[in-house]
Amino acid sequence: MDSLDTSATPSSGPPGYWRAATIFCLLLLLLGAASGWSMFEQFKAQVGDLQHKLQQTAQLQYVAVLLDDKGEPALLLTQVSGEQDLQLQRLNAVVEGMEDSLQLWALPEGGAARSLGVLTPKLKTLHLSASAQTLAGEPRLGISVEKKGGAIDGRTPRLPYLFTGMVIRKAL
Repeated sequence: MDSLDTSATPSSGPPGYWRAATIFCLLLLLLGAASGWSMFEQFKAQVGDLQHKLQQTAQLQYVAVLLDDKGEPALLLTQVSGEQDLQLQRLNAVVEGMEDSLQLWALPEGGAARSLGVLTPKLKTLHLSASAQTLAGEPRLGISVEKKGGAIDGRTPRLPYLFTGMVIRKAL
């Protein structure tokens, strides 16, 4: 008589089910790894692009805020590294008289004031020609009121200064 073998353990599911689940998980793992690698490469490219843009962007080298006698900001002066001019922006409503000019001076420690130029009347923002080293080593700046056209070369400014302020060298 033929007997059935009952000693065999029953299977816990179709044999292809575990194989398919394992393959599916491996595919998900590979897809995740590929996505992660792609995102990493995109991130590296963006960082490189931003570093390049930062190197190409002009950086402030010097900043000065000249204050009036009440301690209120009157003039903002900036110089961008590598540029040949000073940018000035008037921050108050002071304007020159018909026969006057405002003149910018470098005020070295223990030395004679050095003219950096005459401000164009009534403009809110303006540029003065200057070398890249104009403000190097200058601790303070001042604005004086001079006769129309500015002080004669070699002359010192009229005192007192209308505005004064410290020159700050910005770390690049």
